[in-house]
Amino acid sequence: MVSTSPTMREGSNLIRWLLGLGFFVQGFRCFPWMAVNFFLKDGIKVDPSTLQILQNSANLPMVGKPFYGVLSDAVYVFGEHRLPYIALGALLQAVSWLAIAILSSSGISIFTMTLYLLLGNLGASIAEVANDAIVAEIGKQPTLSKSSLSAELQSFVWMASSLGGVLGNLVGGVAIERLPAQALFLMFAVILAVQFSITISVHENFLNLPKNPSLGGIRKKLSELTAVLCKPEIAYSITWLAASYAIIPVLTGTMFFYQTQFLGIDSAILGVSKVFGQAAMLLWSVVYNKHLKSVSPRKLISAIQATMAVFMVSDVLFVKGFYQKIGVSDSVYVIIFSGLLEVLFFFKILPFSVMIVQHCPPGCEGSLMAFVMSVIAVAFIISGYLGVALASHMKVTGSDFSGLPRGLLLQAVCTLVPLYWSSCIPDYIKPGDGTKEE
Repeated sequence: MVSTSPTMREGSNLIRWLLGLGFFVQGFRCFPWMAVNFFLKDGIKVDPSTLQILQNSANLPMVGKPFYGVLSDAVYVFGEHRLPYIALGALLQAVSWLAIAILSSSGISIFTMTLYLLLGNLGASIAEVANDAIVAEIGKQPTLSKSSLSAELQSFVWMASSLGGVLGNLVGGVAIERLPAQALFLMFAVILAVQFSITISVHENFLNLPKNPSLGGIRKKLSELTAVLCKPEIAYSITWLAASYAIIPVLTGTMFFYQTQFLGIDSAILGVSKVFGQAAMLLWSVVYNKHLKSVSPRKLISAIQATMAVFMVSDVLFVKGFYQKIGVSDSVYVIIFSGLLEVLFFFKILPFSVMIVQHCPPGCEGSLMAFVMSVIAVAFIISGYLGVALASHMKVTGSDFSGLPRGLLLQAVCTLVPLYWSSCIPDYIKPGDGTKEE
């Protein structure tokens, strides 16, 4: 049994506080983003296509996560290489949201709004990478691996992020009806300023993080990652996952306008819908870990893909008023079915991540998963742009939704197409996890 000194215990508590705050803020980002949609629709008067273009363009900084990881590994700031990047991320976000908060809706253009949202997401990406790196580094330390900190850290940060998401959606849904959107931006900027102040007041040596990176080591890791990406089972799997997202023309902006503008669904209902979806995500992780880890990855991921298509067909019936006719109110449908469909897109990431890491040589898991997350970000951006093109082709506007059912039906068909190439996904879990290779 490994005993811990008071200094180590203090460091453990400090790590919990810092990571708890960092992951809570990550989850709480939904708070201002809910207000962004209403600010763009009601304040700047954008149309559904413009809203969706801005939503997806703002995610471009997420594509660079592997680069931010390499940067924080290699470049030290005053002898520290994690906390300065978390502080920088918080500062960039605070500046971004404060700028949007103080500008009047009449004086801010779509271009300016996009630039500020890009800046905010750049900061969020940098902070997320640094927070994830601390969790990974703590888990690899032998002196901590036998302590309660290492055993509980992953679940702790997951809970902190989930708590931030639940509170952000609940409070945001209620607050947007009582306060102007820019008040929510200002509140979040204050939270980020607090995070920045706390982070710069802490010295990284108290966290006992390793300090042994080298440029040679980084070059070696990049070379290893390239070799891993050339493995057929990994290359084909990642290509399939990216295509399974990119090929779907999502209509998130159009559906937001349809639900709020046409049906009159208030923001509180949308907030509850997102909370319901996050609860489903938590339940999914529990069910997967307990019952589905031994299921063939190909079968499980394909089943999720097909379920997504079923929910999209359900959206067609929803837009046509079928559920109202059988006594299901629009609000109930939005809370349950819309909330579930939104998170179904992410359900495949869990079994895919487990599968891809099992096929990855030891020591390359972190860089490989960072690459996978970047590829997924690119795929989502492409998917959003295709959705804009589809809405335009179907002549769907903020006041005319007659073409929406056809668009949703085509979306469902596109979702089924990747199933024809599901053979790209390995149909087995590598030996060592209690299952046999088929």
